Amino acid sequence: MASISSHFPISLLLLSLISLLIPLSLAAEETTTTTIKNVTYDAKSFMINGKRQIILSGSIHYPRSTQHMWPDLIQKAKEGGLDAIESYIFWDHHEPLRRKYDFSGNLDFVKFFKLVQQAGLYGVLRIGPYVCAEWSYGGFPLWLKNTPGIVLRTDNDIYKNEMQTFVTKIIDMCKQAKLFASQGGPIIIAQIENEYGNVMEPYGEAGESYLNWCAEMAVAQNVGVPWIMCQQPNAPKPMINTCNGYYCESFEPNSPNSPKMFTENWVGWFKKWGERDPHRTAEDVAFSVARFFQRGGAFNNYYMYHGGTNFGRSAGGPYIATTYDYDAPLDEYGNLNQPKWGHLKQLHQSLKIGQDVITAGNWTEKEIVPGVNLTTHTNGAQRFCFISNTNTEGDPINVNLNNDGVYWVPSWSVTLLRNCNSEIYNTAKINAQTSLFVKKQSLPHNHENQKGPGFKWVWAPETIRDTLQGKGRFRASQLLEQKLTTSDVSDYLWYMTTIEVNQTKRVFLRVNTTGHVLHAYVNKRFVGSQSGTPNQLGFIFETPVVLTRGKNNITLLSATVGLANYGSFFENKPTGIAGGPVQLVGNDNSSVLNDLSFNNWSYKVGLNGEWKRVFDPNAHQHHPWRTTEPPVNRRMTWYKTSFQTPSGDDPVVVDLLGMGKGHAWVNGNSLGRFWPSVLANSTGCGNCDYRGEYNPDKCVTNCGEPSQRWYHVPRSFMKTDGKSNTLILFEEIGGNPKDVSFSTVGVAIGCGTAYEGNTIELSCNNGKIISGIDFASFGDPKGECGSFTKGVCESNVSVSEVEKACVGKESCSVNVSTNTFGSVDCGNGVIKRLAVQASCA
Repeated sequence: MASISSHFPISLLLLSLISLLIPLSLAAEETTTTTIKNVTYDAKSFMINGKRQIILSGSIHYPRSTQHMWPDLIQKAKEGGLDAIESYIFWDHHEPLRRKYDFSGNLDFVKFFKLVQQAGLYGVLRIGPYVCAEWSYGGFPLWLKNTPGIVLRTDNDIYKNEMQTFVTKIIDMCKQAKLFASQGGPIIIAQIENEYGNVMEPYGEAGESYLNWCAEMAVAQNVGVPWIMCQQPNAPKPMINTCNGYYCESFEPNSPNSPKMFTENWVGWFKKWGERDPHRTAEDVAFSVARFFQRGGAFNNYYMYHGGTNFGRSAGGPYIATTYDYDAPLDEYGNLNQPKWGHLKQLHQSLKIGQDVITAGNWTEKEIVPGVNLTTHTNGAQRFCFISNTNTEGDPINVNLNNDGVYWVPSWSVTLLRNCNSEIYNTAKINAQTSLFVKKQSLPHNHENQKGPGFKWVWAPETIRDTLQGKGRFRASQLLEQKLTTSDVSDYLWYMTTIEVNQTKRVFLRVNTTGHVLHAYVNKRFVGSQSGTPNQLGFIFETPVVLTRGKNNITLLSATVGLANYGSFFENKPTGIAGGPVQLVGNDNSSVLNDLSFNNWSYKVGLNGEWKRVFDPNAHQHHPWRTTEPPVNRRMTWYKTSFQTPSGDDPVVVDLLGMGKGHAWVNGNSLGRFWPSVLANSTGCGNCDYRGEYNPDKCVTNCGEPSQRWYHVPRSFMKTDGKSNTLILFEEIGGNPKDVSFSTVGVAIGCGTAYEGNTIELSCNNGKIISGIDFASFGDPKGECGSFTKGVCESNVSVSEVEKACVGKESCSVNVSTNTFGSVDCGNGVIKRLAVQASCA
């Protein structure tokens, strides 16, 4: 073992930097309340207060938003037709130091679930306490791994004791707040562990023992609601095992008494630095949900319903981006992601129409033609039918149900039939609004072609004189693993050593690192940088250097970009220059002249600016900001400016195009890491066909652009009293702050298409009004939002009727029928529809 000198104040550093993880917030408002008496279940469905229900749930992670946002997110989820809100509990944020708890501000999960109840919704509590969630280290605090003798997620007494202590802490808090349904609270389901079945094989018999212990420990908590284990085919009774994925219609629980649960219906996917924007179509998500309930499903949870933002250093992966938008029905900022939100809302309404029949559990299936099936659910004399077409190509199929009608069912779609004789929904026929958002610049920046002043910047270099001279805080005669050394209080760890040579010579410095970014200095001179990729975290850095006669200082700065969060024994995946080797290689690039791996290495955790809390304008320590012209493309530099809070209610983003890589804060609140200099793959974007199984490389966008350019600034981070706000940036690799700007994100155009017999609903959000109708046509219009054109047939009152219904209003609805638009002759076989494009003031 390497020896670490006792003067290294790791606890002080943990306390000093914990604000990097915890943003400030405002209190949330209260609404109405619902009371639950009991929750039971059987193979058919859940029963809430004795009534059978299909449960439609959505994931909203409280730390990925702010208290200020919670009521609005919850209300929009309710308006979208959800019954329940689900969230993980994040151990690392709640217990950053052993037995030192934090449930304040945006970590007040009790308040979050109370707001859920006040909105009249149920809660799903996923304790874990391993969460995955693309969250750094899967939600485990680093002190846990540093506990002697511990092995995580297996039959290890030390780990089980810590896990049970934390789980009991959370459950006791829930009981004290009367949050469980058995107490009249909102929480109807609780989860222990998470996706262990995907990774448990390497744990062997110890994994089996641990799994059984988890179940016993959970049941002994006596919470009075069902417990679940997701992705756990061998879940012990009475645990309900559940399914995660894109499609779960074929999943069957391991007990004949358990309901069929889809705990994570992935509505999109997460994004890593250097990757394109994932997109899963509304048609395909709806297809997945409808197929699930068609085949006996009882519970569907959207992962995510609101993805949010990885504030602080919470993003895992490694290489998970700061945005966690996930292409969810509510976007990163809380806006309705249309048409996905509206299309799913209409699906939920349709499913609820058939709820009493679907939950009866009596259904039969009949193949009409290959790939097309009729599923009939019955409850006494009541009927509800699904027609699914799982073919991935070909024309829509006309399904003749004789006395029950003929139905046009497109490929890869499901039609829902009330009473089995009236179509009320088809997953491929979108009748919901499509919203086109614009980012409206609200504050100036210094483009040369723009008149007027830009931001006034001050700057300061990150002091690295000490580390360039080899001065650290502790020493070891080996290359230490980074996260265990830093306890992950900072992305940065300095490795420093010296070597003496008899004469000046040119050699190659070779560093084998497990990632994720490396900056190298020799004799106080920067000699190069390199980073890994999402698919190749580790790399070999090699560069020519000059060693001078006598002592030479070698300084290596290793930076992590989130910690691993998934896999068997993922906690052991190394970071930093763990073991190296670090070598000096001859000019022939083959002979190793010196292996420095077991030199006497000096170490320093973090940046001087982090220790001094330069990112916090309210910190007591004075920092000498320079008022001279801020440098451009300078590494290891802090920048500061002030700005006014943008007016209105629209979400706010900061555009960091021109910056390299680093971290951003507003009024001391961390916005997360930024890295706009890394570009997404330039290929693969283009046409998107909703048909066929989804994967994260399908329907991608943003090819060749910065993988993340805009960063969310919650309004609760900014001042509302007219005083200026402070933006502070730490730039690691060099960038240009003069191009930074702030924008608001709002709906500029709202479009809708709906087939005859349906209703179009249009809205501009956040109090904006519909100022005009740019296009309206009832008949057979062509194109899509932003490029609609008239077809061969059209009502001559299309525009005037829509203007009368919508202009000057915040929202409107239009009944798509001949009663509204008059008779239109489009010929046989043409299904008439209305297309509208509206402008928002």
